[in-house]
Amino acid sequence: MTPTEHRLAALFPQTIRRALGPLSNHRPAWIAALVISRFLPRVRRLWPDTLVSAAALESQIDALLKAWGMSQSDASITSAYLLYSDLHGIDSHGCSMLPYYHRRLLAGALTMTPQIEVVRDDATTALIDGGGGLGHVPGDTAMKMAIAKCHKLGISAVAVRNSGHYGAAGAYALMAAREGLIGLSTTSTLEPAIVPTFGLDAMLGTNPVAFAAPSLDRPFVLDMATSTASLGKIATQGYSGRAIPRGWALDARGKAVTRAGSAIRLRRLTPLGSTPATSSYKGYGLAAMVEVLSAVLPGTRASSSATNRPSVGHFFMAIDPRRFRDEGGFEADLSSLMEELRGTRACDPRQPVLVPGDPEYAAHAKRSLTGIPLTRSVIEELRTICQASGVLFTLEARSGIMGGPP
Repeated sequence: MTPTEHRLAALFPQTIRRALGPLSNHRPAWIAALVISRFLPRVRRLWPDTLVSAAALESQIDALLKAWGMSQSDASITSAYLLYSDLHGIDSHGCSMLPYYHRRLLAGALTMTPQIEVVRDDATTALIDGGGGLGHVPGDTAMKMAIAKCHKLGISAVAVRNSGHYGAAGAYALMAAREGLIGLSTTSTLEPAIVPTFGLDAMLGTNPVAFAAPSLDRPFVLDMATSTASLGKIATQGYSGRAIPRGWALDARGKAVTRAGSAIRLRRLTPLGSTPATSSYKGYGLAAMVEVLSAVLPGTRASSSATNRPSVGHFFMAIDPRRFRDEGGFEADLSSLMEELRGTRACDPRQPVLVPGDPEYAAHAKRSLTGIPLTRSVIEELRTICQASGVLFTLEARSGIMGGPP
């Protein structure tokens, strides 16, 4: 093939190359494949998801992490947090993140054997250095430390510097709620993605914030990005072959982008609220607040500038409601509030009013029984990184498959 043909062939999705086999080196075949790839987003919608059991997916994730050099204990913690996302319907922060982790590992920007260190520690606060690895283990360490300190003195805050992507923020806040505490978790991100209101360039990360509190029933859990939509959600739209709504992302001139691939490449997301007319300055302000707590407070921004290597910071807080109320009073009142909100008259009887956390609980209940749906694109990416990592790809071979195409 000519150099131009090689460049065009590089655009072929892995699935098309595999389907064509040896024919992919011939001009008619790659021209046909190029035409097909133009319509691939529409074709992807016709591919049914593969349903994988939680045990099967966790085993595959664990095998990959250990192949990359992560210890068994750290791999188990990291796998659990990734699986939390997939089980709770937060597909953008689960196993679909593994290809991104793999790229960073190959680029030398991620270590799988970090030295996690407690840098500062007193009665109610602490600072942890994540050692330049993924954020799940230092995040888990920090939240557990915050919970322990809170049980003793009623309130605590722990920050983390020199860390990486830590998955779904809600998982950490929920840890506190399950211990009878109010939990808060925020994180910065490696690269800017949110364009400030009235601006053209991305300056802040998607900077999620999560809040959880105990009730007499299941905990209240709010987990949200401070952008109109997270990059992971946009990527999930792309995996499914769907366009993104107008108002999620912008181009270099500030115009709306609707192609998921273009939005990810340009990394210019709108703050929560989308436009100034619909209060995007509120999302911008929340993103800046998270940056202060997660990056400025632990010194992540300063350390990134000094080392010329970007890193992520996290912030965790725990509050004991029993320091403010009699035993059980807070939980009872919160349960009452949640039921009142759910009882609000609905605009559409087919869609009742929900409370933060309800969609994730529903997804967990369903996926625990029927399996976790993985798009064909995610399956193929996982297969590719397994092959590159010398790991047996088992998701389609093991009995953990709940359904879907072979």
